[in-house]
Amino acid sequence: MSAAPDSLAFWIGCALLLFWFVGAYNRMVRLRSAAFQAYAILDAALLRQLEFVQANAAVGAESLLAATTQLTTLLAATRMRPLDPERIDALGTALNVMLSAWQRLHPDDVVSFDAEGTLSRPAPLKGVDEAPPSPFPSRFIAWPEPSAAAEIARGQFNTAVAQYNAAIRQFPPVLIAWITRLRPAAPLL
Repeated sequence: MSAAPDSLAFWIGCALLLFWFVGAYNRMVRLRSAAFQAYAILDAALLRQLEFVQANAAVGAESLLAATTQLTTLLAATRMRPLDPERIDALGTALNVMLSAWQRLHPDDVVSFDAEGTLSRPAPLKGVDEAPPSPFPSRFIAWPEPSAAAEIARGQFNTAVAQYNAAIRQFPPVLIAWITRLRPAAPLL
């Protein structure tokens, strides 16, 4: 006698469970892949920002050059594991340091965009005083290069990470994520 059950309902249930497991796993892998692709676009946009900053760095701007070197190093390190929260946090810190150094040296040469790429800080009109600062701090990054590509790429990466994290935190898929060792990712803030 065999130890395997002979019930047809048992085998149908096992097949359904297997198909559900494969489908849920494929969904999580697809969302993870979308986050990887979004990071590749973000990486290219950040490299363009770095090239712009390095090409326009003034002589004697050692702090800016040091910040760009640090950001370049962290971009290279993050490429290997772009969904690692520690690496993304370090990249975000290095990005903010570089942008702060640029803004200190060139306070009038920064442009802010929202996540869709529209200009969020309009240019001041000549002869008209600027409006008083908003009591709410801006959640947008002020970019050196006047291009919305970096902010759009950051928004797409953060959206892809949020979708991936939401998928692996749902109840049945959290078990699959635990079995397959899929970990939550961190957005670039």
